[in-house]
Amino acid sequence: MKYVRLAICLAIISVMLIFSSLGMKTVHDNYVYETYPLEYQDTVQKAAEKYGVDPCLIYGVIKTESNFDPSAQSHVGAVGLMQLMPETFTWLHTYYTDESSEEDTFEDLKDPEHNIDYGVNLLSVLLKMYENEDTAICAYNAGVGNVDSWLEDSRYSRDGKTLLTVPFPETENYRHIVAQNKSCYIKLYREDANIL
Repeated sequence: MKYVRLAICLAIISVMLIFSSLGMKTVHDNYVYETYPLEYQDTVQKAAEKYGVDPCLIYGVIKTESNFDPSAQSHVGAVGLMQLMPETFTWLHTYYTDESSEEDTFEDLKDPEHNIDYGVNLLSVLLKMYENEDTAICAYNAGVGNVDSWLEDSRYSRDGKTLLTVPFPETENYRHIVAQNKSCYIKLYREDANIL
């Protein structure tokens, strides 16, 4: 799977080089910025500052989870831009510091602003819990219980903090896609445009 993604990335880069060599920079730029949009920028920035999470990571997760579809719903019941589960919503209330959240219901997560706030709060909790972004991203996808058991297993972790490999192919793939999407946001909006 890793090699397939690498081949796809190389193909995209090749197409971009062809476009730019043919003087089609505008077409290329439009395609890239449409593929990696800055939708919900004010909400993402607000949540990033509130919870101390890199906005490029937030965008990487949103891109991976829902591709910016606020009405996205998975077959297992995750909802919204950041695909939060009912159990996660309940669990997060033990970490939530906003008193107004006491009145929130799971249905509120269909609203992009609520979904992003809860999703970024979850990222913040996981980043503090694991002190390793890659491990936190795995927990975002597979859950804390699974990640804790993998960290205790010498087949998956040598130091109890870093995952060498992940026994769930979906999570293994997920962590690489989030990292790739985050890198694209860094390149496009932090390094090139100095926006994020």
